[in-house]
Amino acid sequence: MVLVRLFVLSIIHSYVVGVQPAQISQQASSASQPPGEQTPLETGNLSFPWSRLRLPRYVIPLHYRIVVHPNLTSLRLTGSVTIQIDVQNNTNWVVLHSKGLQISKATILDKNLAHLSDQVLPCLHNPAHEQIGIFSPRVLSSGQKYFLYIEFGVEMAEGFEGFYKSTYATSSGEIRTLASTHFEPTSARMAFPCFDEPSFKANFSVRVRRSSEYISLSNMPIVKSVEVDDGLLEDQYAASVKMSTYLVAFVVCDFKSVTATTSSGVQVSVYADPQKWSQTHYALEVAVKMLNFYEEYFNINYPLPKYDLIAIPDFEMGAMENWGLTTYRESNLLFDHHLSSVSDKLRVTMVIGHELAHQWFGNLVTMTWWNDTWLNEGFARYMEYISVEATYPELKVEEYLLHTCFAAVGHDSLNSSRPISSPAENPTHIREMFDTVSYDKGACILHMLRHFLSEDLFQSGIVRYLRKHSYQNVQNQDLWDSLANTCSEEDFISGQYCYTREQAHKNSYLLTGEHLDLTAVMNTWTLQTGVPLVIVKRAGSRLMLKQVRFLRTELPSDPLWSTLQRGYLWHIPLTYKTDTSSAIQRHLMTTHADSVHIGEDVKWVKFNVDMTGYYVVHYEDGGWEEITKLLRENHTALSYKDRTHLIHNAFQLVTAGYLPLNKAFDLIGYLHLETHTVPLLEGLGYLEFLYHMIEKRSDVDLVESFRSYILQFFRGVIDQQTWSDEGSVSTRRLRSEVLSLACHLNDTSSVDEARWRFKDWLQSNGALKLPTDVAETVYAVGARDDRGWASLLQLYKNSSSAAQKDKILVALTNSRDTNKLYRLLDLGLEGQVIRPQDLSTLIFGVANNPRGHRIAWNFVKKNWGTLVQKFQLSSPTIRYILIGTTSHFSYPEEYSEVKSFFESIGEHASQVKSPQLALDNLQKNVRWMQRNLETLKNCLTEKKNL
Repeated sequence: MVLVRLFVLSIIHSYVVGVQPAQISQQASSASQPPGEQTPLETGNLSFPWSRLRLPRYVIPLHYRIVVHPNLTSLRLTGSVTIQIDVQNNTNWVVLHSKGLQISKATILDKNLAHLSDQVLPCLHNPAHEQIGIFSPRVLSSGQKYFLYIEFGVEMAEGFEGFYKSTYATSSGEIRTLASTHFEPTSARMAFPCFDEPSFKANFSVRVRRSSEYISLSNMPIVKSVEVDDGLLEDQYAASVKMSTYLVAFVVCDFKSVTATTSSGVQVSVYADPQKWSQTHYALEVAVKMLNFYEEYFNINYPLPKYDLIAIPDFEMGAMENWGLTTYRESNLLFDHHLSSVSDKLRVTMVIGHELAHQWFGNLVTMTWWNDTWLNEGFARYMEYISVEATYPELKVEEYLLHTCFAAVGHDSLNSSRPISSPAENPTHIREMFDTVSYDKGACILHMLRHFLSEDLFQSGIVRYLRKHSYQNVQNQDLWDSLANTCSEEDFISGQYCYTREQAHKNSYLLTGEHLDLTAVMNTWTLQTGVPLVIVKRAGSRLMLKQVRFLRTELPSDPLWSTLQRGYLWHIPLTYKTDTSSAIQRHLMTTHADSVHIGEDVKWVKFNVDMTGYYVVHYEDGGWEEITKLLRENHTALSYKDRTHLIHNAFQLVTAGYLPLNKAFDLIGYLHLETHTVPLLEGLGYLEFLYHMIEKRSDVDLVESFRSYILQFFRGVIDQQTWSDEGSVSTRRLRSEVLSLACHLNDTSSVDEARWRFKDWLQSNGALKLPTDVAETVYAVGARDDRGWASLLQLYKNSSSAAQKDKILVALTNSRDTNKLYRLLDLGLEGQVIRPQDLSTLIFGVANNPRGHRIAWNFVKKNWGTLVQKFQLSSPTIRYILIGTTSHFSYPEEYSEVKSFFESIGEHASQVKSPQLALDNLQKNVRWMQRNLETLKNCLTEKKNL
């Protein structure tokens, strides 16, 4: 299919009407102009013609020609854009997006390149909607095509959106500047005027002007470079495939690259600043391997001739899937074999898998509007696991999917969660769609669907979805139709292998003898908030089942609980197994109450086998006791995923008020027999979270009692760990987590070992390499004294490894000297030593320190205005800061204080969900303490006396 792809690309190098791009700009800028200075057409009494947030649908962009010159000395962007438009209703106006751009000229040409006016056309601005309106004195006729030409300029953006500047330091200390774009979701309008909505797909021809010491990159390959005025070079890129504006990208930098070619002939290159070039090779290997995998899995060739990956020094998000030019945070792309850990390796691999999946899910097939962001992000998150498992099985990525779904349940069980498909009209609400619900819950319901339908049917369905809707926009229903193999009457009549929607509902997949309406099933998962709780009760030979909405912020005894349950019903694909059969039983629960037959001889039952379903399970009337007994006597009767799922559900049910805390402690009592990393870390993780809350309270005796219990309980696991990089990925992951917690809990032998290793490492002046799996723990212990902390801060300033810098930054926040914590926060706010992109990590690290949690919160309150200026109010960074600084608060007075602060920032708090998420999370902690604190003390006393 290579010949077909090259032929298609050759066609779109020219405009539909056969006019080369250069001709249009020449005509627009010089032809038909009267002598002397051109004057603008009088605006008179013109008022902005459009009142809605979304653009009118009667002017459709077909092809953009963009010329940009990012001046890296003056830090100003100048440029022009010529947009071929298709007018579908008679109109005098063209309304499109522009944010912060100074429009110096606008004109419209007909298909013969004749100006519709000999004067500059009026350009009206509507800043509230980030729109401009271009007025034509002559009517633009329905059915005709025109060319809209606009010249513009803007200061290069501060921050992380639009066309913004970034910097890096060379090995000699020289500061070098580069420019990069980040347009998703609504920031292309900050770099050039455009129809900045995902359904306005078009082709793009990009030209970038630059100085000779730089290179430029864009979505497509360079066709040629020519000299233009003032010694500048202009890189002229091939016309793109049809795509949305948020996927357009260009970069000007002086980076170096490594390159390889896939089996289908796609050229893959990885770019980084020159001193980090040696860290690009692993990413190149992964990208080539995964691109080959995805082409085979989807049975659809990647449609571009090249695929670039570039590490941007200043980057707020994890990565961005711009078609053909994906941009990354350095720590998510670069891998240093001497300083990066196995966890770093897994993260790099998964992020590359995510962005490559987007080349199909999101780029080739794009959601119609941002309310269905999950169709992009949920698929890409899920394909991370499928792709890494297929290409790097030794990384054991399947062990991490459970935690993705646990994170989704944790968010979704708060009352302030939202449906997967949610209204999102303005840019603030659109940015909020990039959250745990779109990514993690989206991935988990796809995982459920894949196991529900079977892997083969799921894969053939998504291939059908991608093929049918290539270069188009979709909604939820299009996915369900493809998975159920439905089609339009026209497709059916033409002989397509599919069913009409009516017939599909009759012939759909069978589940336990029942016909399945896939749309009806999946609408219950995408159109309503929350996660279901399935309550299981034994009644002789039957199991009585009940479903309710699972909430951790309200108890069943609370007056508001019944109101919050009203109208909720899921179609739940239940799976379960018993001690009498190794077969997995299946049942589709579509009512509030149901039952299944299991027989009289069954002793135990486990629902949601391997957590392939997105629901929590509670076992009433002795059910948890039977499971606890099973784990103590024969825990391997259940898979490691089932054991992990049981631990998760038990502690979640404690928080929600369904299970006493002592029952959860009884359940994890078997862990001294456990040998698998995942359930061990799940149990350890809950105890660690509780300890972090407890240590920030004023009960010194309880802190000491809890510390001693955890160290005693996991003594065997701690003593088994070696301070090395040996073993499987699972072994190394367990080592990192266990030794980190042991040192945090001041386990004497662990702290002594870390201190000795840090001392030797420091004295070697970098000659000695610390094992990467324990480096962060060693740094954290070393940062406890003044000399160690100062040495680490200096190394942080000088290190060229993003992975090492991340570890050092977390270690620095472990200082027990509050003056050092204040200094770190000041450095973070100042933004030179610690980049703004890392400020949220810094704040969270300080908040996690028992000596720093109040310092971090007070810092956020004091500097709120500055933080909101640095980052968008609805950005993941602000959400992470708010939730991170309050996540360990557990006093009612702290809840009141946080609530009062959010009330004091008024409009800010009301515009976004993150303040309410933080409050819900804090309320959950307060209520947990009120219900369980005494039980915890009693449990610890009992364990101590055993």
